[in-house]
Amino acid sequence: MSPSSSPEKPAAVGLPMFVLMLNLFIALLGQGMVIPILPDYLKQFGAAGTAAGYLVAAFGAAQFLFSPIGGQLSDRFGRKKLIIAGLFLTVISDYLFAVGHTLTLLYAARFIGGMGLGLMVPSVMAYVADSTTPDTRARGMGYLGASMNLGMVLGPGLGGIIAEFGIRVPYYCAAGLGLLATIMSLLLRETLTPERRAAALSAGRTGRAPIARQVADSFRTPYFRYLLLVLVMTLGLVNYETVYALFVEQKYGFDAGRISVVITLGAVIGIVCQVWLLDRMVRRFGETKLIRLSLIVTAAALLLMLVKINLIYLLAVSALFFAFNAFLRPTVGTLIANAAGDRQGYAAGLNTTYTSLGSMIGPLLAGWLFDFRLNSPYILGAVILLAALFLTGERATAPARKRKRNHD
Repeated sequence: MSPSSSPEKPAAVGLPMFVLMLNLFIALLGQGMVIPILPDYLKQFGAAGTAAGYLVAAFGAAQFLFSPIGGQLSDRFGRKKLIIAGLFLTVISDYLFAVGHTLTLLYAARFIGGMGLGLMVPSVMAYVADSTTPDTRARGMGYLGASMNLGMVLGPGLGGIIAEFGIRVPYYCAAGLGLLATIMSLLLRETLTPERRAAALSAGRTGRAPIARQVADSFRTPYFRYLLLVLVMTLGLVNYETVYALFVEQKYGFDAGRISVVITLGAVIGIVCQVWLLDRMVRRFGETKLIRLSLIVTAAALLLMLVKINLIYLLAVSALFFAFNAFLRPTVGTLIANAAGDRQGYAAGLNTTYTSLGSMIGPLLAGWLFDFRLNSPYILGAVILLAALFLTGERATAPARKRKRNHD
């Protein structure tokens, strides 16, 4: 079996992993650029928190609709084709956001961007699952999470700097980088073997069932509890992300430059945690304890954000939030991948579907609550994250902990 198709290859940062990380980095870079300039950008349209919520929700709605399709099509046609198609849609999205002069066109651009990630992310996750063992999968998922965080980290910084040349210039740059990543993805080798693809087709596993049917079918998967956990924690986390720039601007009076600094320095901590600490933390504590600890700390960080002291305090709280948020997503993703067996694309699609469902509902709540009362989104987010602790039951995660102990 060739190295490109072996499902037992360890998670190493070779050319395929580098290209995948670059793809996610660039795709998320465009989103990150929105954050610091969003208040000024929305002022052109006489809009504020509610419009910000709609923009993020449009993205999440598209992901919700297209993630199951992306996951199933990657099981049918291969990972590479879906990755390239999804990336090209993000290029179109960034370009439309750059030239858009109405809120309607901006919503359309965000929807197309959500389509792109809906097709690409499940395929990228399935690609990594194909190329790793259960013992190295957390590391591989951590690399993907780190690249996504890096895009969200550098996006605000670059957005704030490049916006000096024009508030729309950052989106032209993001579109150009996305096109470069699309071309680089042609170097990827397909990891879905013909035998596994034929088995999936013969089993009828890649039929394009309606979204409601797929969500209903997910109730019977062995990893449904983890999918529900993804939904609940996304609802809580997205409250932070959606209105952060607007919150900091109104509470602290920061401009786009200072907002960029806060987000960049805080999120660098998250990248460090995912690249150097995630695998060690999983081996030390196990997935369950790490998820519980991360939920508690991120909820506490949201509440601490409500206390206004100074810039150093805000940086410290943001760093705390990013650090433990960095542990959450890839750890839950690893639990889902480990329970998915041969249906990695299908499971990755459901993972992204539940994430996008939370990303669709959460921003609407955050935007409405922000316009109603400044602190409300963060209070709701903390409550939701703490409520997610009830989904980390012993029975659901005991096999994963046992596997870790035996490996050690």
